[in-house]
Amino acid sequence: MDATPPPSTLQPSAAKHTRQGSIGRVLPKRPVRGALDISKSPIHTAQASSSLSPSKNSTGNSRLSPNRSSLSYSSNLNNQSPSRIYPSSPGLSKDFSALLHPSLYHTLTPIDIPPPLRNLALQPDTSTSLTDLISSGHFRSAAVKAAQTLTIPGQSLNPGEIFDLVYRRLACLTLCNQTAIAAQEVKALGDLNSAHYRDVDTGKHLIPWELRLLAVRLQGIGFGDSRRSVMGYYELVDEARLNLSSLKKEVNRNLDEDDVRKAIEREISLWEYRLGELGIRVASALIEMEDSEGATCFLASIQSCPSTRYLLSQRALLHLHLGDIAEAHRCAPDDKLILALSNMAAAQYNDAIKCWEELIDTNPNSKDLALWKQNMAVSLIYLGRLDEARTFFESLLDDDGHTFHALTFNLSTVYELSTERSRALKITLAERVAKVLESNRDRAKEACVPVVGWEKVNSDFKL
Repeated sequence: MDATPPPSTLQPSAAKHTRQGSIGRVLPKRPVRGALDISKSPIHTAQASSSLSPSKNSTGNSRLSPNRSSLSYSSNLNNQSPSRIYPSSPGLSKDFSALLHPSLYHTLTPIDIPPPLRNLALQPDTSTSLTDLISSGHFRSAAVKAAQTLTIPGQSLNPGEIFDLVYRRLACLTLCNQTAIAAQEVKALGDLNSAHYRDVDTGKHLIPWELRLLAVRLQGIGFGDSRRSVMGYYELVDEARLNLSSLKKEVNRNLDEDDVRKAIEREISLWEYRLGELGIRVASALIEMEDSEGATCFLASIQSCPSTRYLLSQRALLHLHLGDIAEAHRCAPDDKLILALSNMAAAQYNDAIKCWEELIDTNPNSKDLALWKQNMAVSLIYLGRLDEARTFFESLLDDDGHTFHALTFNLSTVYELSTERSRALKITLAERVAKVLESNRDRAKEACVPVVGWEKVNSDFKL
């Protein structure tokens, strides 16, 4: 998901950034065996929104769809209340104040925001809450506010609040195209297997699961070692398996207590989903390492078990990324979206257009309507029908008020393919987007609903 408001100042500056030492003692790492010992693994399928970046598709010039994952991601950010992700416990006497040091957090500058979108009239009010900033798509401003909240002198934050703010800071940096900064700031967490991050009484990990997932990937980027991410996911898989094994034994001991049994079964479902999610993240990490063969073998070795439709569709997208169209169909045989994307992957663009038209005609009120229209326009590009594609894209912007990443990126591609004066057209496009955003904001205020999709950077316009 988009990029915009320049943040308010955050001190100290990036130039004064220093890395803090790891917190607590380091536990010896456990050896990793094979591909997660997958023949014995309960991993079913997977979810991998973060590693399937639209900007890394095989064409290099067109993005197939708006990044829907970022919308769900921002929703997930706002669902992480400290009380839920970090319940109170007698073992919470540990000191995490090292994460409150201002030098850990970089200042964000608006240099990568197109000039038309730096207009102060487009910026959120400084009094806007962190939750509202995230829900409205102001991820840059949310990242700044999270860091400011963490570094207020003399305040008292409990560990749950600290980890919640760190998670939101890192996630928002990732969502506003500042992954490189997030990859540096995540180093402050040090070794996530440190005993300092374990509850003394229960042995449970104190860092929320969502933060651990994000930190594993960012630390792999920050330390320049993709294998680190894979090994980090392996360690999470081991933990998930242990939790599942323990929960299944516990549910057998509580067969006569209905309420307790149902609560344990919900926990089992949660950990089974997490295993499925980890499976796709491992495959995605292998793809990022350009180990397509390893990713293919890994996906083939995952047991075929029932899973959620979402996880199955994510696995299908991974197979499409690897060029395995037949396996993608097997993962989601009834998913018309996967069928349309499969036709595009097989260069059957006329068939793809028919699929997109069918989706558009049969579901005119779908929240994914803009996604389907712009994907159909991408198919038109590959057929050389640039004028029709341009009309589709500009209609989505001017008539429907959409400004998502893939739309501006693909429209900029059409300009590049159509004229030698594409830069002027792309700058004008940024100005048009600014006007659309301002108009959308005014309408949203009247309707008392949040506006989503503000964040824009130069790369969205290929500038």
